Amino acid sequence: MRRSRPLLRHLLSGAAARSRRSITYMPRPGDGAPRPVTLIPGDGIGPLVTGAVRQVMEAMHAPVYFETYEVHGHMTTVPPEVIDSIRRNKVCLKGGLATPVGGGVSSLNMQLRKELDLYASLVHCFNLPGLPTRHEKVNIVVIRENTEGEYSGLEHEVVPGVVESLKVMTKFCSERIAKYAFEYAYLNNRKKVTAVHKANIMKLADGLFLESCREVATKYPGIKYNEIIVDNCCMQLVSKPEQFDVMVTPNLYGNLVANTAAGIAGGTGVMPGGNVGQDHAVFEQGASAGNVGNEKLLEQKKANPVALLLSSSMMLRHLQFPLFADRLETAVKRVIAEGKYRTKDLGGSSTTQEVVDAVIAKLE
Repeated sequence: MRRSRPLLRHLLSGAAARSRRSITYMPRPGDGAPRPVTLIPGDGIGPLVTGAVRQVMEAMHAPVYFETYEVHGHMTTVPPEVIDSIRRNKVCLKGGLATPVGGGVSSLNMQLRKELDLYASLVHCFNLPGLPTRHEKVNIVVIRENTEGEYSGLEHEVVPGVVESLKVMTKFCSERIAKYAFEYAYLNNRKKVTAVHKANIMKLADGLFLESCREVATKYPGIKYNEIIVDNCCMQLVSKPEQFDVMVTPNLYGNLVANTAAGIAGGTGVMPGGNVGQDHAVFEQGASAGNVGNEKLLEQKKANPVALLLSSSMMLRHLQFPLFADRLETAVKRVIAEGKYRTKDLGGSSTTQEVVDAVIAKLE
């Protein structure tokens, strides 16, 4: 009897493994045709990390090819041929674009979002196995309205020394971002959506946002809905982040909340994200690309490619190439878990190329 127990455990574990195997993926005819993707390497470390993605895509023979365009933050507008390419291809992968602080130059990131109506920003902040952080069990998705609020760009000088900046909120935009958040939660088996607001002060603008969220919530009775004031939200994030699941926010709050959540879960260098609208999607590093102009990282070629690699995995799922997405995500996670190849922001000293080579070696 004693001798038979290891055999029994082996047989049971084998049966369990077989039961976890998924039913085969049956593609439609033509689904394997390579898809064109617009590529914007961007500024600073952007070409380094987008180059890392290209290498991994080539190594895994992913069914995508890139149309590359030079766009830089100092330009006054996004070139029309770039917009045309994204409209045609529907999907874009983008490195960071430097945004001038102050002055009269508008953000090209904002131009892209408005021109293509990329109304939803999604940032996934989660613990990576093997990467130590202050908090465990963090798995937060921040969905942020991308086109209005304080980012409407409606500013003017009333008289010298007095500037007026308008926060615009509409029922249409508030309702569609709420719908996207609940639909995301439903399709991804998420259990709770939290609306972040400041309606105790901005009673009309944020009140309209909450009203829209509440109306949409009634259509998803299986998903828990709650609300939190943005300042309390930040405090709760740094003290007990595991309480949050999906968070839906107006524009400015979402920027702050996503970067805070990213810092808690492991840093901006490992958090994937993207911007999506009805017809187009742009994938990029999820949280702040504040290191885009870090000359030292560029000189030493030690920029962290993990965030953009994981964003590329999101892109492959969006393009309906789920197995390629799984292979890429699994390889990246194995490299992080092993701990041998990590860039400086993750406590290591590896170069971008060393991380890329390690990911390629882990591809199945």
